[in-house]
Amino acid sequence: MFPNSPSLGHSPLHIPSQRPQNQPGEVFRKLLDADPLLQAHITLQKNANLSRMLMSGNVLTMPPASSQQWLYGNRSPLVDTSSLSSPFQNRKRRSDEGNNPHDVKRQRYNSPQQPSPIIHQAVPLKDRHHYSIPGSAGLPLPQVPPNPDVNGQVSSTGDSWLFDHIETTLPVANDKLSQQILELFQACQQQVSDLKKKDVCRAELQREIEQIFPQSRLYLVGSSLNGFGTRSSDADLCLVLKEEPFLMNQRSEATYILGLLQKHFYTRLSYIERPQLIRAKVPIVKFRDKVSGVDFDLNVNNVVGIRNTFLLRSYAYLENRVRPLVLVIKRWASHHGINDASRGTLSSYSLVLMVLHYLQTLPEPVLPSLQKKYPECFSPSMQLQLVHHAPRHVPQYLSKNEVHLGDLIVGFFKYFAIQFDWKNKTISVREGKALQRTDGIEWRNKYICVEEPFDRTNTARAVHEKYKFDMIQEEFMKAWVRLRDNRDLNSVLPLRGIIGMQKR
Repeated sequence: MFPNSPSLGHSPLHIPSQRPQNQPGEVFRKLLDADPLLQAHITLQKNANLSRMLMSGNVLTMPPASSQQWLYGNRSPLVDTSSLSSPFQNRKRRSDEGNNPHDVKRQRYNSPQQPSPIIHQAVPLKDRHHYSIPGSAGLPLPQVPPNPDVNGQVSSTGDSWLFDHIETTLPVANDKLSQQILELFQACQQQVSDLKKKDVCRAELQREIEQIFPQSRLYLVGSSLNGFGTRSSDADLCLVLKEEPFLMNQRSEATYILGLLQKHFYTRLSYIERPQLIRAKVPIVKFRDKVSGVDFDLNVNNVVGIRNTFLLRSYAYLENRVRPLVLVIKRWASHHGINDASRGTLSSYSLVLMVLHYLQTLPEPVLPSLQKKYPECFSPSMQLQLVHHAPRHVPQYLSKNEVHLGDLIVGFFKYFAIQFDWKNKTISVREGKALQRTDGIEWRNKYICVEEPFDRTNTARAVHEKYKFDMIQEEFMKAWVRLRDNRDLNSVLPLRGIIGMQKR
């Protein structure tokens, strides 16, 4: 039962209606009207001819890192505006140029040389922005005791539960294959300390970005926070420029804003290594944080990533077989070269949705459709500052399906090797079933159709070549046959090698 239902004596959670979207061309006008600091910053960049540099396709790269130990707050001096006409002309030599390679020994987090503690802000700070839910004044949001962060401080935001270690009982493993899946999962799963390191960098970048975009909020999204991350996972960040996000042209406006941030990172932040602007359908700035050693991808206003992060987090902790199964399948796909959307194969997000879909469509489902069962929690029009509370509103779930992990993974490969109708069906976690493919532009002439649960686009659109699709199908078939015949994970993955790498 949904916790805020009237039968429990609470007012129902009111979801505000979707506000009208701004047209893409209005974005800069609204930003300039609202933020005088942004007007000055953009004027400065125009005077420096930065626009021409950004639109010409040039990508700045960081020089090699020095051997010094990096601390957050170690910023380069502001660049004199007269030197901005060229990215390198008259530029002061950075203290880290021309020294050692960038595989620098990283600063330990509990070192006494660290600056003042950083309060975690994985979600918007409630003490800085005050929100109300229309029609539900006085409705309390769930409270949790504060949790210490990596520096021994306590977050007062009420969101420290995101960093709690969630005690989940591991599934029963009475067979060899199930035991191997659990062993790999325990060796590779992301630790709470890994997540906290990523958020320390996010919090520091939040303060930096606010100097340019005062009303912005920076979110940690993707596998780092959705429960399906590994110890080696990169981190994804989403910058939201307004409390109520508006439609943004990703090709031009988002690219320009990311170009400003790339320049700022390069000239001001010595702990940011190799910031690169990647022009894609959803453009990003890629960079490496020298303190944590984590690689980051930063996008602007791609807010669907915030919503699906917490939807997937809800699924991840709803049933104890989900996370081990997803982690092993992601490892399998990566090992066999079919887990890279930039190379025309499946993204990790598509793979996770495929696993969830399979578990939803078994004769006795392991998972329900959370969007159908609890629409109040996962409405696409819910205000962003409430989205992170959704997982806490989903009640405990007990599946009647008691199939072991080993049988589930064999069934997963069989389902997509010989049972799923790739030509006519669309994978839909939102509906909890396979949908008949329509003739819309997202689905027409596509080899694989995986519906994004919120904006309903095709997350597998990168698979646009027939031979790549055939390769994916072949890998599913080989994995099914091998696991069916010998029930040994080593037949599809170098189990010992992967576990050994994680222990180094």
